[in-house]
Amino acid sequence: MKGKLIGVGLGPGDPELMTLKAHRLIASAKVVAYPALENGASFAREIAAASIPAEAEELVIRIPMTVARAPAQAAYDKGAAEIAKHLDAGLDVVVLCEGDPFFYGSFMYLFNRLADKYETEVVPGVTSVTTCAAVAGRPLTARNDVLTVIPGPLDSADMQAKIEAAGAVAIMKVGRHLGRIRALLTDMGLTESATFVARASLPSQQVLPLTHAPDPAPYFSMILITKGEDPWLS
Repeated sequence: MKGKLIGVGLGPGDPELMTLKAHRLIASAKVVAYPALENGASFAREIAAASIPAEAEELVIRIPMTVARAPAQAAYDKGAAEIAKHLDAGLDVVVLCEGDPFFYGSFMYLFNRLADKYETEVVPGVTSVTTCAAVAGRPLTARNDVLTVIPGPLDSADMQAKIEAAGAVAIMKVGRHLGRIRALLTDMGLTESATFVARASLPSQQVLPLTHAPDPAPYFSMILITKGEDPWLS
């Protein structure tokens, strides 16, 4: 019999925000796979480190951080092939994923390559969006407000149109785009409604007014905007 592919969401960084199910599956795993920087550490492994059995085999999927898509896709091809070898040998493989596997999660690329061939389970995780709202003390949205999640690299014209149409906004993966996004929000008159959050739930966490955010910002950073069109605060 073939093994089972298990994608496990780890949450935003604080190991205590892992679900009980995530901990149980990782702690009983014989094979654990996770993405890592091409020449660096794996944030996913750091989150789950205390749960990984010492005897578990670890598969490291080295992902190049480039704008071009082809190198990363080749890395996922290679990683999926390595995972498939273990699945074909009858071993379950637990794949670690920061945040939630299907919310901008790296696991989705492995899922796309393997799920039609192997039994697969996806374990959701706490998202960075909800974590940033929690640590900032800012409810994301309520009643009829429409929450729009926008990736930071999106071009300014498209970003402006999406912000104008939304009741509440979460701009993710801000990083080196901070200056451009802040200028756009200033032009839109939304700077005072925006909160900057970086490395939510980690010891190095930052929660700041957008006007005080560092530029460039850390990759794991977000801007939350609530327009207040629905009077849910009253």
